[in-house]
Amino acid sequence: MRREGSPFTGTGAVFAKEYADHIGSARMRVIETLVVIVGVVVVWVAMRDLKDKVTQDQFIFLRLFTYAPETQPINFAGLLTFLIPLIAIGLGFDAINGEFNRRTMSRVLSQPIYRDALLIGKFLAGLATLATGLIALWLLVMGGGLIVLGVPPGGEEVARGLAFLVIATAYGGVWLAIAMLCSIIFRSAATSALTALGIWLFFSFLWPVIAPAIFDGILPLIAPQRVLAGGATADDVAGLLDVQQLIMRFSPTVVFQEAWLGVFSPDQFTDQQIMRIRLDPRLGHRVIPGAPLSFGQSLLMVWPQFTFMVAGAIVIFTLGYISFQRQEVRA
Repeated sequence: MRREGSPFTGTGAVFAKEYADHIGSARMRVIETLVVIVGVVVVWVAMRDLKDKVTQDQFIFLRLFTYAPETQPINFAGLLTFLIPLIAIGLGFDAINGEFNRRTMSRVLSQPIYRDALLIGKFLAGLATLATGLIALWLLVMGGGLIVLGVPPGGEEVARGLAFLVIATAYGGVWLAIAMLCSIIFRSAATSALTALGIWLFFSFLWPVIAPAIFDGILPLIAPQRVLAGGATADDVAGLLDVQQLIMRFSPTVVFQEAWLGVFSPDQFTDQQIMRIRLDPRLGHRVIPGAPLSFGQSLLMVWPQFTFMVAGAIVIFTLGYISFQRQEVRA
């Protein structure tokens, strides 16, 4: 049968209903409370140490996100690297199977709403909820920094903060898509949540350990003979670094870490970033050695990571969409 009307009819209604449910749910309030408490504690500790360095650092507000004292194991941006997936999984692990378990799926689809609109509306509502929480948390950090440090943030610092919000939302979209895919495949909410959490644990903690071993195993197969003999050129090193990074970037966590480091640390570079700056014609001839990257140059540095996260979210969402379309819905 040929469908009549737009497949997106009803997306707005689903989005509004799901967004209101997320914002008002007890689950979301508990998650947001924990995130705010932990985030405020981490940033407050950083503020106390940075207060004496206001006149010495032109990116003092950015340090609120990246600075970690010796007594603190992680900075604020690193904390969000682990908290954002947990929030996204909490929003999406029962998005679809919850409807089946409550026996409301057939009632919803009996309305003039296609499955396309239902799935897209739920995904956008979860993403909007996540973005709302991130914006509130970012404003809280910036406001606290303004009060404690006593100086306003510069225009470039605000722009970098907004860029980080976009990148963090895309990162959350990847994990939200994974959680919804698990929710589509498994009818049990507990199984769905455990599977999504297992994927997160694997890519966040195990993959950074496994990836170097994979690279070492394939190095004799991909490296030119002169590299193995100790005569590597700059192009050879850059090529091998790209392969190593490509293997590491199968983890969304690694990609997000690279992205926020590129946005929040314009004057601190990894070996891979230094090599890219030297070889990239868009950057190499415009970068002054020892000087921080401009905002535009930082965006060029993190654009591949951002594109990867958006593409990953789309691919995973598409897999869930195909699986959902093939499922049978009974009254």
